[in-house]
Amino acid sequence: MNFDCLIVDDETVLAETTCEYLNMFEVKSAYVTSAEACERFLQENDTSLILLDINLGDSSGFDLCKKLRMTTDIPILFISARSSDDDVLIALNIGGDDYIQKPYTLSILLAKVKTVLKRYGKQRPTVVDMLEFGRVQIDLALCRVRVNGAEVKFKALEYRLLCYLAQHKNRVIPKEELFAKVWGDSFTGDGTLNVHIRHLREKIEADPNRPSYIKTVWGTGYVLEDGER
Repeated sequence: MNFDCLIVDDETVLAETTCEYLNMFEVKSAYVTSAEACERFLQENDTSLILLDINLGDSSGFDLCKKLRMTTDIPILFISARSSDDDVLIALNIGGDDYIQKPYTLSILLAKVKTVLKRYGKQRPTVVDMLEFGRVQIDLALCRVRVNGAEVKFKALEYRLLCYLAQHKNRVIPKEELFAKVWGDSFTGDGTLNVHIRHLREKIEADPNRPSYIKTVWGTGYVLEDGER
């Protein structure tokens, strides 16, 4: 079967309540309460989004995320009562697309879920077939990125962020615009954006600590400059 959202949370009552709420608003959802059940579910069903708790009884959502990222690029939103910056950074660095702290408001969670489903379901831009800057080529038709002629792999959200920066190169883009146009909501925090920018730099810059392309404009946002130093 095809689902919009799979909730993986060992708090059964919360998982069931969240699932019922999403289904009530026509987001076809299911829930499981363990990492093992999640893997079994994905062997028999498809889902467009995973809401993943960090604490899963005897197992860890972090470990499950790393395992899933070996075979799938499904968007993963972490949901957790843990609020330390370290937990957020780990979640994003291992392949999570966002981090939602418990207790969450169901209406806000619904808005986030719908936004992610809408954004990931949209077609890629078709106005042009190729975006280029410096040593980087973005093939929009095939959704591929090459740096110095070699293909570099990107997560779906990283790819959208890079495309948006490249489509508006040489213009300072405020963080709020990136939140709205790339993430599709106003709930994303600076930490999430900063981590994704760092990942882009690590993949396209000769020296990520001294970027030639993606420059920080302190207090405002970022600009992708078309050129090399």
